[in-house]
Amino acid sequence: VQLQASGGGLVQAGASLRLSCTASRRTSSNNGMGWFRQAPGKEREFVAGINWNGGFTGYADSVKGRFTISRDRAKNTVYLQMDSLKPEDTAVYYCAAAQGATYSQDRSLYRYWGQGTQVTVSS
Repeated sequence: VQLQASGGGLVQAGASLRLSCTASRRTSSNNGMGWFRQAPGKEREFVAGINWNGGFTGYADSVKGRFTISRDRAKNTVYLQMDSLKPEDTAVYYCAAAQGATYSQDRSLYRYWGQGTQVTVSS
């Protein structure tokens, strides 16, 4: 079981990035998926989640209205479109596959984790 996150980079405030998370065939297509982030010296926090068929999504208040999570089940890929980026969005972003069909803000309910991709937003 592997999750491969990509798409991070260094951008200026106000720019956009799209993160991708591609999973192996044996996982994720029937699982809820989440994006989390961890800034230096801080705990890993929930950013966005999506249920197994994309019918339900959820966001942290800090990113609501700026970030959009989506998934392409045929490609076993989950995306995080990040618009209007702010310096406080700087962190390592991780994708994760939940144990069940729904997502959760509780990271302990995620079974598999990707390696993380760095997002740096300069002011």
